[in-house]
Amino acid sequence: MLVVGEASGDAHGAQLVDALHRRAPELNVYGVGGERLQQTRFETLFSVAKLTGMGLVELAGNLSNLWRAYALLKRALRERRPSLLVLIDFPEFNLRLARYAKRLRIPVLYYVSPQIWAWRRGRVRQIARWVDRMAVIFPFEESFYRSHGVKATFVGHPLLESVKADEDRETALEKLGLDPQKPVVALLPGSRRAEITRHLPVMRDAAALLGRERRVQFFCVRAPTIGAPEVEAILQGAVPAIPVIDDDRYNAVHAADLVWTASGTATVEIALLGRPMIIVYRLSWLTYWIARCLVRVRHIGMVNLIAEERLMPELIQSDVNPERLAAESRALLEDAKARARMTEQLARLRERLGSPGAAGRVADLALGMMQ
Repeated sequence: MLVVGEASGDAHGAQLVDALHRRAPELNVYGVGGERLQQTRFETLFSVAKLTGMGLVELAGNLSNLWRAYALLKRALRERRPSLLVLIDFPEFNLRLARYAKRLRIPVLYYVSPQIWAWRRGRVRQIARWVDRMAVIFPFEESFYRSHGVKATFVGHPLLESVKADEDRETALEKLGLDPQKPVVALLPGSRRAEITRHLPVMRDAAALLGRERRVQFFCVRAPTIGAPEVEAILQGAVPAIPVIDDDRYNAVHAADLVWTASGTATVEIALLGRPMIIVYRLSWLTYWIARCLVRVRHIGMVNLIAEERLMPELIQSDVNPERLAAESRALLEDAKARARMTEQLARLRERLGSPGAAGRVADLALGMMQ
């Protein structure tokens, strides 16, 4: 059984299922997945699109779907008795499932660690009890878990083998109907509904401010966990027009001069593409207040956390407004040297993430645990 909770986990899970089937074609894999997993030999018991939330308060608003999924998966664990339960991120849900699997003596492999080194470190004791092995994607996580008695293996970052651009800027932009001679800003508002509603209107209005004073072009990347109508409704009538893309997003983002992105896995994807970015992060005020009390790190963008310094600008809560986003963008678009410096820093950051092949290494761990 494989359980993911958001778009990035769906992509990592699809890579893992393909790697498993290359090694063991007869293997049956089922659980919670999205569009990417559905393109593999995966039996979907519940759609990840019904689970996505953002923060503790927002997850509470989705309790009915979370409860339905949890009850369904508990029944599947009891009745189908999988040889292994693989969990990808989504800790609030997945750690409870791990506890239930341990009661049934089903081994648990956790891939993509909960960020307990950033907040709620007390959960490491739960992980030590309920998880048989952690497959971690950042090198510093391996020593952290081992120091707390958890078997952990650094497998490298899964995005290293999937994030690639193979088109030049002119070709990629012409496909979008954009002029390669003009600056381009890419909008990545997030992969959860709450992220879209909080970030995309701000990005749209900031684009309007920039568009009034200079010939900047924009496009928006839609995550597979978000329906096209939701994104298009917010961008309808935007001036300048903001086309929405679903496919070939890496070539498109690689062609942009600047990226506006929600904090999360997308920041690592953009870093691997070498693009300067501005990271935004906006939650309900209650969730934000809770996070301020619990979070122990200085940065919210994963790319800055890995670097242990503020490589890319971050706008949080009230700073996520059209005027501030436009001002930060204006400064970067006018400073080619600053953007070049960011690109150089991101190239060095890539070296910290290991080598390609994470899915294969996790597949080997999984098959070893099943044997």
